[in-house]
Amino acid sequence: MTHKPGIVITGASGRMGQMLIKTVLDSDKATLVGAVERGGHDWVGRDVGEAMGGVPVGVTVTDDALEAFSKAQAVIDFTAPEATLEFAALAAQARAVHVIGTTGMTDEQIAQLEPASRHAVIVRAGNMSLGVNLLVQLTKKVAAALDEDFDIEVIEAHHHHKVDAPSGTALMLGEAAAEGRGVKLADVSDRGRDGITGARKRGDIGFTAIRGGDIVGEHDVLFAGAGERIVLRHMATDRALFARGALKAALWGQDKSPGEYDMIDVLGL
Repeated sequence: MTHKPGIVITGASGRMGQMLIKTVLDSDKATLVGAVERGGHDWVGRDVGEAMGGVPVGVTVTDDALEAFSKAQAVIDFTAPEATLEFAALAAQARAVHVIGTTGMTDEQIAQLEPASRHAVIVRAGNMSLGVNLLVQLTKKVAAALDEDFDIEVIEAHHHHKVDAPSGTALMLGEAAAEGRGVKLADVSDRGRDGITGARKRGDIGFTAIRGGDIVGEHDVLFAGAGERIVLRHMATDRALFARGALKAALWGQDKSPGEYDMIDVLGL
C-alpha cells in the first residue's frame, strides 16, 4: 500500500468504538475518515475527538453510514448483529473491507453475510487477539489428541456490561474443540446447567459464563480426565489488544479478493 487506508468506526460512542478510534488515530498506517452512530444519538454532528472529551480531530460523527463508508477503504464494526448485517450490505456497496468483531450473531445471521462477501472482503472473528487465535489452534490440537475420556469445558469471564453468553471467543474455542474431535458443536454443546441436570453426557463440550466487574476477557479450556487435568488459558488485560488486531485485519484485507476471512487467515496461523 502506497497510501494510508481510510478507516470508518461504527458504534463510535461505545467502549470498543472509542478504543478503535484512538487506535486508528495513533496509527501511522491508517487514517480515521469517519465515525458512525445511530440516528438521534447526541454525538451525531459533533467532532468525534471533542465528543470523546479530547481535542478536535476533524471527523464529524454521522448517522449516514453509506456516506461515511463511501470515503473509506475499511470499516471496523463492533456493534450488534442487526446493525452489522446492515453495515455489511453498505460496506459491500462501497467495496470497503468490513472487519466484524460483533458477537452474539446466530448461524442464520452469519449466513446472511454471504451475499456481501461476494463483492467485498469480510474479516469476521469472535476475537481479534493473536493470543486467543493461538489458543484456538492449540485447543483443536489437544482435542484431537484426547478421546472422550477427557471432558471438555470452556470457561469464560467478562465484565458485567456484556450482553451475550457464551462469548464469541468461547464459541470459537468450542468450535475448535469440536473440530478436533470430528463432531459438530451443535450436537455436543452443553449450556445453561441449573437444577437437577443429571450426570454429564460423555463427549459433551460444556460452557460456563462468568460476568462481573470490569473483566476484559478471560478464557480457559479445561480437559478433565481421571486423575489429571489440562488447562489452556488466555487472559486479556487491555481492550486495546482487540482494537490493534482489528486494525491489523483492516490493513491485511486491502489487497485481498472478495470473500469471508477470519483472524487465522490474517495472522497466517
